Amino acid sequence: MLKAFFHRTARLAIKLAAAATLVLALAGCGINNIPTYEEQAKASWSEVLSQYQRRSELIPNLVETVKGFAEQERGVLVDVVNARAKATSVQLPADILNNPAAMQKFQEAQGQLGGALGRLLVVIERYPELKSNQNFLTLQSQLEGTENRIAIARRDYIQSVKLYNTELRTIPGRWWRALMYPDSEPMANFSVPEATTTPPQVKF
Repeated sequence: MLKAFFHRTARLAIKLAAAATLVLALAGCGINNIPTYEEQAKASWSEVLSQYQRRSELIPNLVETVKGFAEQERGVLVDVVNARAKATSVQLPADILNNPAAMQKFQEAQGQLGGALGRLLVVIERYPELKSNQNFLTLQSQLEGTENRIAIARRDYIQSVKLYNTELRTIPGRWWRALMYPDSEPMANFSVPEATTTPPQVKF
């Protein structure tokens, strides 16, 4: 009886060892890559949205400060305000990361806002008294930092999406997608022209 117990215990230990070996082998073959890369890309996208939101929040104060010094530049200020309104009014569908058309619309609105900001900052060159205003200098610094963070967030998102999409298209990722993650779809990436993704120049 004791011998039978040891045999059962030995068989159980062998099964557990085999199961553990299988789990480790599957992990080593990239079974978790698709959900891992997908979560990384989603986190990177959240950071992109966060930085665009930060820029949007800075603009009203910037416009008010400039308006006090350069009232005659109303046309440029109106362009910035309108571009901001358009960028913030874009409704982001739940599937935007898998919807290239929605992603393109979002990018175009943000690109127009960036272009309008760039034109405003060029106009400010004509107002030395504004460039020495402490409130403006603070906003300038915050805007410059935000534009840099936007560029970094976009870069990180592009890299994350590239990694995720490549995993879906290459072996063994294609196999794991077919077997375990059939609902995983490629993500849309930034594809706007270089000119619209260049941060506006804010150095004076």
